[in-house]
Amino acid sequence: MLSIIDIQKGLAQRLKSVRLSANLTQQGLATRAGVSLGSLKRFERNGEISLQSLVRIAFALRMEDELGALFQPKPTSSLDSLLEQSKTSKRQRGRKS
Repeated sequence: MLSIIDIQKGLAQRLKSVRLSANLTQQGLATRAGVSLGSLKRFERNGEISLQSLVRIAFALRMEDELGALFQPKPTSSLDSLLEQSKTSKRQRGRKS
């Protein structure tokens, strides 16, 4: 099982590869995305970035479709599960911690 840090660093490494394939410098991507150079460097180094900056970078790299595909509902596997899902589709709240 991957840790949070593993996922962050993996994502940063993949986007860095896309940046390099597009022949963009860090400064060039930061300018195109409208994020600070420091934020981009920190992201590529250790995976830390705000969600807004990540979305801006995805748009600058023309990867908004890939980002938009995250967290899609899983397809139902049968008619029974679809019917069950429709019964439980009431508004829900998370638990207080």
